[in-house]
Amino acid sequence: MKKQVEKDNLRLMVFTSARELGDKIDRHLLKRYGLDPEENTFIVPMNEIFFDDGHIKVEIKETVRGKDIFTLTDIGNYSLEYKMRGLINHTSPNDLMIQLKDGIGACNNHASRINIIMPLLYDARQHRRNTRENLMCGMTLHELDSLNSVKSLITYDAHDQGVEHAIHNMEFNNFFATNNILEAFIKDLDKNDLKKLVFVAPDNGATGRRNVYLNSFNYDHIHREAGSFVKQRDYNNLVDGKYPVIDHQYCGNPKLDGFTAIVSDDMISSGGSMFDVIDELQKRNVKSVYIFVTFALFTKGIDKFNEYYQAGKFSGIYTTNLSYIPEEYHHCEWLHICDCSEEIANIIYNIHNDLSISGIMHDKSTPLKLLEEKFNEKSSE
Repeated sequence: MKKQVEKDNLRLMVFTSARELGDKIDRHLLKRYGLDPEENTFIVPMNEIFFDDGHIKVEIKETVRGKDIFTLTDIGNYSLEYKMRGLINHTSPNDLMIQLKDGIGACNNHASRINIIMPLLYDARQHRRNTRENLMCGMTLHELDSLNSVKSLITYDAHDQGVEHAIHNMEFNNFFATNNILEAFIKDLDKNDLKKLVFVAPDNGATGRRNVYLNSFNYDHIHREAGSFVKQRDYNNLVDGKYPVIDHQYCGNPKLDGFTAIVSDDMISSGGSMFDVIDELQKRNVKSVYIFVTFALFTKGIDKFNEYYQAGKFSGIYTTNLSYIPEEYHHCEWLHICDCSEEIANIIYNIHNDLSISGIMHDKSTPLKLLEEKFNEKSSE
């Protein structure tokens, strides 16, 4: 059995929903401290209990008094099962959010500070009010902000950074997986496929993310274009909680022959809009289509993605391991899952040691270095 690190007051509260990512983060931190990952751990042992009536309880199995706690949860993990009144249920974001709050409460104000790592932000898409509806993301952040022991929240690619205005006491640190995705993408592609790129926003809300990727390829040997789609929705019908998209209008250079298209967004949900974008780009004779998303939720499965890939309509999806993706999906040759565990370990290390995290948050040097290596590498011929 691994033993707790004695020389440092850093501790990880890793919920089962994020256990695989948490174990990787733990190993990176132990190596950073020069400790053997086979014998040591920063992870606090816990019991996560789901009662038959549906209530949830978290028990911490060792003292956290005076410790600097980093909780890690994946509210998007629907693979966990529990029984309620004899019925099998799968965990929902609501279940896992309640579990997180119960875990924070179990610390009983004994921890010196608590830092919440929630890569997929709870109800992040409910960030503004359009009609008689609640701003659940802001309400939840406000509730966490009211807990005296919570000092910071670390998330990735929040749907709208403006939700941080709901809090006044704890830090709100919004990171992006840009470097992790670009590292894998640039290494995978031949440099000839990188010479003509068009960066596409699937809707107006994704233009900021598109521009980040566009600017990351500011390199002499690359010709870059920018484009975006405008969605027209049917506001007379509500389907699965959303107004269906009835048309995508492309804004940008219509002549994209020979271009490699990069479509970037925060997440893929069902994928319906993304398929429309792919079809429209194919009409403009792009050479290939790649999709960059921080979270690949695949709420309606991957059958249609497989069909589109087999038909040659897109070449790959680059995403992260920040939220649950079923193991059987990992074997799809079009799906590239980028590991963000080392970056999170570095964030934890810096926050714990009161060091700046701006260098991690705003690092723009990685893509240029990778491009220079790619274009300067000698031909194997």
